[in-house]
Amino acid sequence: MHIFEWFSIIGTIAFAMSGAFVAMEEEYDILGVIVLGLVTAFGGGIVRNVLIGVPVTSLWSQGLLIRLALISVVIAFILPLKWIKHWKKTEALFDAIGLSAFAIQGAIYATEMNHPLGAVLVAAVLTGIGGGIIRDILAGRKPLVLRDEIYAVWAMIAGLAIGLNWLHNSWELLTLFVCVVVFRMLSVFYKWRLPRRSISNSTSSLSG
Repeated sequence: MHIFEWFSIIGTIAFAMSGAFVAMEEEYDILGVIVLGLVTAFGGGIVRNVLIGVPVTSLWSQGLLIRLALISVVIAFILPLKWIKHWKKTEALFDAIGLSAFAIQGAIYATEMNHPLGAVLVAAVLTGIGGGIIRDILAGRKPLVLRDEIYAVWAMIAGLAIGLNWLHNSWELLTLFVCVVVFRMLSVFYKWRLPRRSISNSTSSLSG
């Protein structure tokens, strides 16, 4: 099996379960859980395909991934409550795994289509964060990518490494996958943040 397919499988399972658990937190019914799980798993890839010129209908050729996503969602739905509560402690890890796997998968996809570096970066970022953004919006949450800890930057770095052809074999890609997961988790643990500027104080002073 090509390394591309492995990253697709890893990302699909991680994001499908992530979407399912978020749906259950919001007390969605089984249909809502399935929809949110599938959207999380495939939303980013669909947006990426639109932007890099891949027919959206190519999704229906991914029968294995769709079945894996459905199985993952069902497993998440029937897990004992104790296990689900334990998962909450590792929520960021699931997102980190999905982010890393899909960012690398998206970058490989764009590279194999001979797209320029800019398109590779866009493919990596959209594939890595797109599904999570759609998931959080549908669940009525502030998207994870917009929160304090660094998130999308790690997808960009993965895309850059692949787009510049720094990696040449499966082991190097696996090392990149682990590094993105580790650095994403470090950014959560140490609360690494990008520069930001708030205008709330200025607004309040003007209104006062």
